[in-house]
Amino acid sequence: QVQLVESGGGSVQAGGSLRLSCVASGSIISVVGMNWYRQAPGKERELVAGIRGRFGTRYADSVKGRFTISEDNFKNTAYLQMNSLKPDDTGVYYCNADVVARNGLGSPVNYWGQGTQVTVSS
Repeated sequence: QVQLVESGGGSVQAGGSLRLSCVASGSIISVVGMNWYRQAPGKERELVAGIRGRFGTRYADSVKGRFTISEDNFKNTAYLQMNSLKPDDTGVYYCNADVVARNGLGSPVNYWGQGTQVTVSS
């Protein structure tokens, strides 16, 4: 099957930076698009950034100009560079991807990672 594994979370002070990585592994034919979501305590999960081939990238208004999503198609990996972090950026960050798997039906299936904690202190 397909697995998404995030890494790079941690604790930083406001103004600091972190770089998250998400690796998709398993019986993969192609990764169609990858996204980063986050969930703060007591809040709903929200889209932070997404990247999807020729459609480009998209960002939540709250992170525009501070976060950058990128991907390495050969490694089936997505990155989220987070700069100028704020306490409001605190939460669990989840990787999400649409993947065409070898044992699937040929259509993309959506997968989630387990999440990585990001804590920003003031």
